Amino acid sequence: MSKNASKRSYKDLLITFGPAILLVIAGFWAAYQFVAPPPPKKIIISTGSETGSYYKVAQQYRDALAEQGVELEIISSLGSGQNIQRLLNKEVDIAFVQGGTGNSDDPLFSLGSLYYEPLWIFLRKDIDAGNISDLSGLRMAIGQDGSGTQVLVREILGLNDVNVQGDHLLAISSTEAAKAIISADIDAAFIVAPGSSETVRKLLQNDQVKLLDMKRANTYIRLLPYLSKIVLPEGIIDLENNYPAQPITLLSPTANLVVAEDFNSALIILLLRAADEIHSKASILSVADTFPSDEFTAYPINEDAKRYYSVGSPFLMRYLPFWPAVFIDRMIVMLVPLLMLLIPLGKIMPPLYQWRIRSRIYRWYKELQEVDDETKCLPLTPEQFQELYQKLAMVENEVNKVKPPLSYADQLYNLLLHIELVRKKLNAVQPAD
Repeated sequence: MSKNASKRSYKDLLITFGPAILLVIAGFWAAYQFVAPPPPKKIIISTGSETGSYYKVAQQYRDALAEQGVELEIISSLGSGQNIQRLLNKEVDIAFVQGGTGNSDDPLFSLGSLYYEPLWIFLRKDIDAGNISDLSGLRMAIGQDGSGTQVLVREILGLNDVNVQGDHLLAISSTEAAKAIISADIDAAFIVAPGSSETVRKLLQNDQVKLLDMKRANTYIRLLPYLSKIVLPEGIIDLENNYPAQPITLLSPTANLVVAEDFNSALIILLLRAADEIHSKASILSVADTFPSDEFTAYPINEDAKRYYSVGSPFLMRYLPFWPAVFIDRMIVMLVPLLMLLIPLGKIMPPLYQWRIRSRIYRWYKELQEVDDETKCLPLTPEQFQELYQKLAMVENEVNKVKPPLSYADQLYNLLLHIELVRKKLNAVQPAD
């Protein structure tokens, strides 16, 4: 095929398929508006003090996310109160929050509860107290300002009509509280921490302090629904020395992973899969697979998290690495509407192209038929014959200029054969000079 013919063929393709291509591009652009943005490769978490459990757990999350190509920056804080404020101010992406410390009106959502962090109430050995109300007037460590510990302690003391103001209440960390009660600088220490806490274990093994048994736990969990009742079985802390010597009841909020409303959905799944790996094991406070859980949450459960707890990871994330799964999932959102365009276009465009090519050939049949009809009007004058002959030659000349694709060449040659047939008919009725 000559260069000119090739150019004309490409022109036909462009004219026919160009509008369809533009329509597909427009559909692609429109679909893209509904595609969620890609997950960020770096997120920030607000935890607690660098010696606290939240910070140590965050390091486990950092390692788990790093395996999937996501960087987790860990920032220490004074506790749940500061963590919540950082989330509201958009200073961090995720945070650990103790159950019961949040405001339900905040635009925040929980990804689930991660583990029990009981309220351990340690007393000096010589303190005679059976209930919270017996602690009135004692020197007590109630947790740092801004911590979830202090929020919980003040609420429980208030329920027992214990004065929550005064110099006898010390806003110090759990580490400082442990040192103070061992040295007899305080009479009681309220500590919220998981059973794995070194500070808690240190105090449990100290013979100068004892643990308060929360005998009225059923009452507290009725009044404060975010709390759970936990029973430490006999000997669970130290089997050899049988500590505790009898079951001890504790009150416990849960540690929650909290995000803002606009947090990326794919990263939610990644975080929950990490939570499964980190928190699903048994501990002295819970049996295996108790956590993570959509119960005992500090805030309403996030919709993506709720779906994860119901059906697990999305299909693609079960079988593909994180980033390829995210890419394909985002593309599916675009491909579905595009397929709805491409399928009907795929049926319409080939016949339309065929019609366009054939129309360049078939339109000359009208001229050819007119000449053929004129040959039947006998007799022809020399002038009429010459006019028809020139018209036929003009048609043939124009047809020769048509260069269709090779797949349509047979139709062009059929037209040329028909032109020759009409010429023979015209010559047959040529008038005598």
